[in-house]
Amino acid sequence: MLALNGGRLIDGTGGPPLPNATVVLNDQGRIESVGPQGSMALPPNCRVIDITGRTLLPGLIDCHDHLTSFGYDLMGRWGQTEPRSTRTLRVANVMEETLLSGYTAIRDCGWLDVGYKQAVDQGLVPGPRLRIATSPLSPTQGTQNRSSPSGHNQPASANPNLPKGIADGRSEVRAMVREVVRVGADFIKFFNTGFGRETQNGTTRSYTPEETRALVDEAHIHGKTVACHALGGPGLRAAIEAGVDSIEHGCLLGLDPDLLKMMADNGSYLVPTFTVFTFHAAQGNPHAQTESHEFRQQHIETVQQAMKAGVRVVAGTDAGGWEHGNNAKELELLVAAGMTPMQSLIAATGWASDCLGLEKSIGTVEPGKLADVIVVDGDPLTDITVLQNQQKISLVIKDGQVYLDRLSGSD
Repeated sequence: MLALNGGRLIDGTGGPPLPNATVVLNDQGRIESVGPQGSMALPPNCRVIDITGRTLLPGLIDCHDHLTSFGYDLMGRWGQTEPRSTRTLRVANVMEETLLSGYTAIRDCGWLDVGYKQAVDQGLVPGPRLRIATSPLSPTQGTQNRSSPSGHNQPASANPNLPKGIADGRSEVRAMVREVVRVGADFIKFFNTGFGRETQNGTTRSYTPEETRALVDEAHIHGKTVACHALGGPGLRAAIEAGVDSIEHGCLLGLDPDLLKMMADNGSYLVPTFTVFTFHAAQGNPHAQTESHEFRQQHIETVQQAMKAGVRVVAGTDAGGWEHGNNAKELELLVAAGMTPMQSLIAATGWASDCLGLEKSIGTVEPGKLADVIVVDGDPLTDITVLQNQQKISLVIKDGQVYLDRLSGSD
C-alpha cells in the first residue's frame, strides 16, 4: 500500500480543499481511504510519501484530444508524410508525454484506432486511459472528405480499424455508425458544421436534421454517446434537437438561449476547446484566423451563459492541431473566460469523468475509485498555470502504478 500524506487535497467534487490530508492507495490499484492526516491508522508496511506543501488532485482529463494529429497539413492528416511505423512511435511518445504531464485519461475525438487503446491497457506502452471515437463521420464534401489543392481526394485508409467515415443519407449514416462501433469506438463523433474553410465555415450545416436524428438514434441504440463538432447555425441546432451528448466547440451557442436550456435539460456537455481557437487566431489559415477572431467574444460569453444555464462545461483542448503535452493550458483559458479555478479543475476531473462515462471509476478522489491521482508542487487554486509547469508535476499515478515520481527520497 501507498499513503500520500500531509498535502492539500482537491478531490474533484467541488467541495472545499482538505488541508493536511492522507490518501491511501491499495495494492489493487484503487483508493483505499481518504481523510485528515492522523485520522486513520495506516496499514502495516505501508509506504508513506510526504507531500506537505503540495496539492493532490484526481488525474486530469482532456475531453477533446487528437493524439495521432500533428498540425493541419492535409498530407500529414492523411498519413502521407512519413512511414506508418514512424507515426506509430511518434503517437506512442505523445501518449507517454501526455500522461507524464498529469493527464491520466483522454477522450480522443478522431483517428486513433483501437490498437493504441489495447497497447495502453496491456501495458505495452505508457499512456493515459483512452476513450476513442476511431473515425468521425461527415457527409461528402464535409471535414472527412477534404480535397488537396491539386484536387486529390483523401485516400482510402489502409487501416481496417479506421473506416473512411463518409456517409450520406439516413441509411448510410446508420450503417457507418454500426461500422465505427464494430471497429471499437467508445463513442461516436461527427461533424455538423465546418470551420476555417471557404466552403465549410463554422455555421455551414453538414447533415440534414433527418440524417442527424438517424445518426444519434443509431449510436444510442448501440449504447454509445455522441459528440458533435458544431460551432453555430442550423447544424448546431439540429444536433442539440437530435439529442447529442456533447457539443464540441459551440462558439456561437450563446446566441440561442433556448439551446442552452435544452442542453441543460438533456444533461449534455459543452467542450469549448479555447486552446485550439487561440492557435487558429494566431497561426491558422486565413479563413480560420478570421473566424477565430470573429467568434472570440461570443465564445467567451457562451461559456458564461452555459454555466449560468446549468450546462456542464468540461475541459478539452483539441490538441493535435496545435501541440501536445500542454493540455493544462485549457484550464488557464477557462479561468480567463470567467470560470473560477475550482470550476476549471472540476471541468477537468469530476465533470470530465462524467463526460467520458467513467464517473464511477475516476474523476474524484474517493474510496473505491481507481487510483488515478497526481501531486503538484503548488496550489492551482491560487495559480492555475502551475499545472502547465512540467517540473511542478511531482507525482503521477494511474491505476495505482507510479509513472512519475519526483519525490523519491522525501518519504
